[in-house]
Amino acid sequence: MPRGGGLMAPGARLLFLLAVWTLAALARHGTGKAGDGGCYAFSRPVILQGLTDNSRFRALCSRERLLASFGDSVVRLSTANTYSYRKVDLPFQEYVEHLLYPQDPTSLGNDTLYFFGDNNFSEWASLFQHYSPPPFSLLGTTTAYSFGIAGAGSGVPFHWHGPGFSEVIYGRKRWFLYPPEKTPEFHPNKTTLAWLQDMYPTLAPSARPLECTVQAGAVFP
Repeated sequence: MPRGGGLMAPGARLLFLLAVWTLAALARHGTGKAGDGGCYAFSRPVILQGLTDNSRFRALCSRERLLASFGDSVVRLSTANTYSYRKVDLPFQEYVEHLLYPQDPTSLGNDTLYFFGDNNFSEWASLFQHYSPPPFSLLGTTTAYSFGIAGAGSGVPFHWHGPGFSEVIYGRKRWFLYPPEKTPEFHPNKTTLAWLQDMYPTLAPSARPLECTVQAGAVFP
C-alpha cells in the first residue's frame, strides 16, 4: 500500500469520512481476485463512483442531526501528527462547537486535535446501521470500520496503512500518495496543510506525489 497523506479540501465546511480498513497483519498476506477489490488492493489506487446509495446515511450525518443524536457522547480525539501520541476525550458537541474550524497552517500537529479512528461503535450503532459498504472485500482478511469528522484543511502527515478504502460522506478529501519504496520529505509534527504550502511548491516534477481528490459519495481504495 502506498505511503499517503490526506487533506480536507478548502471550501468544504465539514468532512464526514468513513473508512473501512482490512487488518494490516492479515492484509499483507491476503489474496484477492478481480472483481472483489483485490486486483487494486496491492497495486494502485482508484476512485470508484456509484457503488452504493448512502443518501439516507448522508442525511443522518448532517451537523444538526449528529449534534441532536450524539452531542452528549464522549469522543476521543487524536493529534494530527505522524504518530498521534496524545488522546483527548470530550463531548462531541464541544468538539464541533469549539474545535471544528479550518486548519491553521502555523499550528503544530501535536497541538491540532481531530476526531478520527477511536470510535465507540456500540454508542454510534444507530447511525452506522444505515451505512452500505462497497461490494468488495479481500480474501482472508477481517474488516475494521473507522470514521471521522474534521474541518477544512485538516489532515495528517504521510503514513503507512494496509489495504482499505475510504468513502467521503460530506465535503471532499485530497490525497497525496507515494509508492512504498519512495519516502517523501516531511516533518512528522507539521500538518499536511503546512507541507502543502511550504514543501509542495518546491518539489521537482519527478518528486511530486500521485494526487487525487475524492468527492462526496465516491470511494477511494
